[in-house]
Order: sequence, then C-alpha cells, then structure tokens
Amino acid sequence: MTTDTIHRVTHEIKRRRLEVLRVVDITPRMRRVTLGGPELAGFISLGSDDHIKLLFPQNAAEQAALESPTFSIKGDGPQPPMRDYTPRRYDPSSGELDIDFVLHGDGPASTWAEQVQVGQHLHIGGPRGSMIVPDIFDSYWLIGDETALPAIARRLEELPAGRRVLAVIEIANAAEQQPLHSAADVEVIWVIRGQDDLLETVRKLTPPGGVLYCFVATETRRSRQVRRVLLDTHKVNEEYLKAVGYWRAEGSEEE
Repeated sequence: MTTDTIHRVTHEIKRRRLEVLRVVDITPRMRRVTLGGPELAGFISLGSDDHIKLLFPQNAAEQAALESPTFSIKGDGPQPPMRDYTPRRYDPSSGELDIDFVLHGDGPASTWAEQVQVGQHLHIGGPRGSMIVPDIFDSYWLIGDETALPAIARRLEELPAGRRVLAVIEIANAAEQQPLHSAADVEVIWVIRGQDDLLETVRKLTPPGGVLYCFVATETRRSRQVRRVLLDTHKVNEEYLKAVGYWRAEGSEEE
C-alpha cells in the first residue's frame, strides 16, 4: 500500500482498564482526563480523528461483566453504555492518553466526566482502525463543533509549516474558545451558537487555495448539510472530503 494516498489501517481490537492520572478543565465545558496504567502499553492511534469506545457501567451487573476476562463488546450478557471518543493525545514515552469530554449535562459519558477523580478507572476499547490522511495537501478546511475539537486540534498539531488551514468551530459561548497550536498558517473562526449559524458561515467563506482536504464533524444532520454546501456551493473535490456525524440531536430522524 502506498503512503501518498488516503488509506485505512486496521488495528487489533483490545480492551484496556486504565487509571485516571489527571483531570484538567480546558474550558468551562471541556474537561481533559489523562489516563494511564500498564494496560495502555501497545496502544495505537495513527489518525487524528480516530475513535475509541469508552465503557460506562451503570449498575453492579454491568460492572461485574466488564471486569470479567471473557467480556466482549456486543457479546452476550450485560452491556454497559458505550460512547465513541477521539484520543486527543497519546504519549507512549510517558504512558499517557488524553481524552477531552464536553460537559453537556446528560448522558453516561458527561455524567462520568463531571464526577471523575484521580485514581478512578475507565475501560476503553480500540481503536479498530485509523484513516491516514498523508501530508499531500496544500490546504485544509476543518469544520465542526465542540465534539470535533479534539480531532481538529490534533490535526492542527500534526500539520507542518507551509500548509494553510481554515478552521470553523461552533461553540456555546466565547469562554469555550481554546488555544489551538500548529506550525501551519491557521485561521480560526469561532461560531457562537445562537448568535451565528455554522451553515451560513461556511456558505459565505472562501475556501483555502491549492489542493484542499475538507473535514466536517458535528451533529449528524448538520454534517450532511455542511457537506452539501461544500460540494454544491464551493465545488470541493468529493474524494478529499470527509463529513461525519459525531452525535444526533434529540428527536432527529434519519433522512
């Protein structure tokens, strides 16, 4: 397989029981949990928008099942709620894995993150694979909301000098802006939810020049809408466009 095209690499799926090493608030609604422990050895995450399964047992039966060496995701027996999250940072030298949580007030992941303390444990699985986007593009257009910030921030940190990036990020309020670091030439547009509209902001912008890669990750229906604007209005190359739904609005239906 050549390394100058977008391609997927699969990984052996392994479940890990990790310990909470640190808890830091990045913004009022974004909390970073640093995990570690012996079972983190051999963890692999090659793509900036990889995702892993986080498991949140809600009762004694689910906890007991999770502790069993025979437990398997989607297997028989009690299954705890699971959520997909991006590995924000993995440092094999220090044995640390960062996961950023949006504290949105409901759901098993946010509930766990709001009460998490050093010394607690979290079970994770994966990643199952990585989508590798090699450094073959002149520019990048990265669009998303808070849930996409870990993937967008990680992509920015991986890009070299000489690349141009336009990042459009929807957040709850100005306090949710966070520092984004990159050697690339980056313009960040923060879209305040309720004051500005993500879709219309994207529609009115001019795409970065050169060979362009586009990444969209937000609410499922909104991601589809942004994708259509990128294709129909901005005529981006569909081959170099990835648009995914990171969550689904309550009451929304499949189209």
